[in-house]
Amino acid sequence: MKLMEIEGGIELSGTIRISGAKNATVALIPAAILTDEEATICNIPEITDTEALCDILKALNVDVKRASESIVINPQNMQNIEIGEQFSKKLRASYYFMGALLGKYKKAVMYFPGGCSIGARPIDLHLKGFEALGAKVTNEKNKYIVEAEELHGANIYLDIASVGATINIMLAAVRAKGKTVIDNAAKEPEIVNVATFLNNMGAKITGAGTSTIKIEGVDYLGKCFHEVIPDRIEAGTYIIIGALCGNPIKVDNIIPEHVDSLISKLEEIGVDIQVGADYVIVTRGEKYKSTNVKTAVYPGFPTDLQQPFTVLLTQSNGKSKVTETIWENRFMHIPYLNDLGADIVVKNQTATIVGKSELKGTNVVATDLRAGAAMVAAGLKAEGKTTITNVEHILRGYEQIIEKLTSVGAKIEIKEI
Repeated sequence: MKLMEIEGGIELSGTIRISGAKNATVALIPAAILTDEEATICNIPEITDTEALCDILKALNVDVKRASESIVINPQNMQNIEIGEQFSKKLRASYYFMGALLGKYKKAVMYFPGGCSIGARPIDLHLKGFEALGAKVTNEKNKYIVEAEELHGANIYLDIASVGATINIMLAAVRAKGKTVIDNAAKEPEIVNVATFLNNMGAKITGAGTSTIKIEGVDYLGKCFHEVIPDRIEAGTYIIIGALCGNPIKVDNIIPEHVDSLISKLEEIGVDIQVGADYVIVTRGEKYKSTNVKTAVYPGFPTDLQQPFTVLLTQSNGKSKVTETIWENRFMHIPYLNDLGADIVVKNQTATIVGKSELKGTNVVATDLRAGAAMVAAGLKAEGKTTITNVEHILRGYEQIIEKLTSVGAKIEIKEI
């Protein structure tokens, strides 16, 4: 096990370069097995989720070559075998292999996926989509068997605009017979990135990034080269850290439009932020105003930035409210923020934050990936030493977080325990 130690209260200055998007990468790697040739993906982040997906590829006898920030995937000798619980439980996104294997082989067998415990995370919408395409779904003691004699196009309406279901259905439909229409599709940039990847192989997908995605099935997908978009959640996390500690911090290699909702809220509370073509520069302020924020599907305020943003609101004068509408267990960081000196009460999926609070270092826990990011942000702001346990959650989603923060002056390190 590992823990992270942070000596807080230090001004940070310099440039942090953003890596490839975790939430795109974890879908692109399973999507690559749909090709009949070879797929090269660059700007791949070095995170443990990437390693876990590569382990699944190797278990399926897929040829995987890693180089600096790139991966070459050749599935020509792939074997469609059961994906065991030892693989699926490591990350939520393992379920994308279900759609990809179903699309290519008309059969997928795998155990229920793992991931962060941020609330009930059923895959009902995924399975309903597979059934609409002609598949039969059987559940045997947490193992799913999804198979079809033939997949055919269908009109599919998602009850919730789910990113995972949108992508998984898209993966299954690209090689189905006929036309598939996904209505109330999620609009996140990662979905556009995956659709572009599939189209580069020869798929026929239109409408990605809108609420209606249309897919014309094809028989063959070929060789392609693709680049992962910058990680908007990593970018947002470091922008928030800049608002807490920056003097100034430049967050580079981003697509500013992807973090518009965050930038808008930062400007509202009085953060000094300059937006460039592919970067932002953030300088911490002494007097921030309170605000209210509600998480929503893209392009609304991201649930994945709610936890780090809550830290910033502890430094805002007055009463702020954060309402979480996506996941019911996404306030598990709040008790630890209160241990650090915050004044926060949670009731009915709304956190009420009274600021400004003087944060002081203590021992805290990263209960999930983004809660871990919140603990890092709080530890950097707090006076004294903050020790974070369960940091494996953080390493799942933030490439070289220690190196990046150290490069701008943070005193932060990971220790084995």
